[in-house]
Parts: sequence; C-alpha cells; structure tokens
Amino acid sequence: MPTMSTFRFSILAPPPLSVPRLFPPRSPSISRKFPPRPHLFSSVASSRRTFFHSKSSEEESDVSEAEDEWLQKLPEKKKALYSHSLPCVEAWLKSLGFHQSRDDRAVWFVENPDWHAQLSLDVTDLYIRYLKNGPGNLEKDVERRFSYALSREDIENAILGGP
Repeated sequence: MPTMSTFRFSILAPPPLSVPRLFPPRSPSISRKFPPRPHLFSSVASSRRTFFHSKSSEEESDVSEAEDEWLQKLPEKKKALYSHSLPCVEAWLKSLGFHQSRDDRAVWFVENPDWHAQLSLDVTDLYIRYLKNGPGNLEKDVERRFSYALSREDIENAILGGP
C-alpha cells in the first residue's frame, strides 16, 4: 500500500505542459550563431518571392492603417526599446524597410543598396547580421547585438549605419 506522501506526489503531480516557443532557444555561448542562409539574397526578386506574399490592395490598406496606428503609439525615440509594445516595434521595423520572415516571426530582413541584413528579435537582445552575400565588400557576415535597454534612436542609428 503506498504511503500518503507517495500517493500525494503520484496523484497531484501536474502533467508536463507543452508551451509553444515564441523565440528560438538561446545558445549557452555569449555570441549567438545564426544558421547559415546563403540562399536568402541571391536576387532581390527571388528573395521576395520566397519569403513574402503579395496582398490585395484592400489587405494592404488595412495593414497600412494598422501600421500607421501603431507608429502613432510609438513612445518617444529616446525611450528604451523594452518600453515599446511588440506591435509598435514591428511597425517601426516596417517603417525602416524591414520585411518579416514568413517562417519565423522573430526574424526580419532588409535590403539596402550597400548591404543586406537579417535582424532577429531574441528574448533579451536584438541581433543584426549583415550578410556577406549582399552588396558591398564584406569578407564574412558581421553580427551585432543590441540590448533592449538602449533607446530606439540609438538602435536605429546603429542598425542603419551598416556594417
């Protein structure tokens, strides 16, 4: 016959929960390594076909109205990024020319004339990786990490400054 403590633990122990992951798991090392994605920017047209779908004009107007609404709700640019809501951060990134990945909602891409980059919103930091297979003369991918404690203005200036 089981003892009372055995009985309590075997019956009252909750079943394991399955919690969906919002962000990719953090690696234990300090510098985060992104998986190589050499196919991303082979050409501007093919990358847009691969990652983004076209929307009808009605859908685009609904999206642009929602983005405008979130852009108006942005805290002042001197405030830390952690004080921004996720929809505000997403609207801000779109206003900077970033496009969200369809496969991973925390990954964003931007194509500038001088460089291409992949931005990742992690749990504690924002990572940007400037890709060597884009325009410019990078010998290898260049990755930078920014704390959400930095102001939106500082992060924007650092990101748009390029590699």
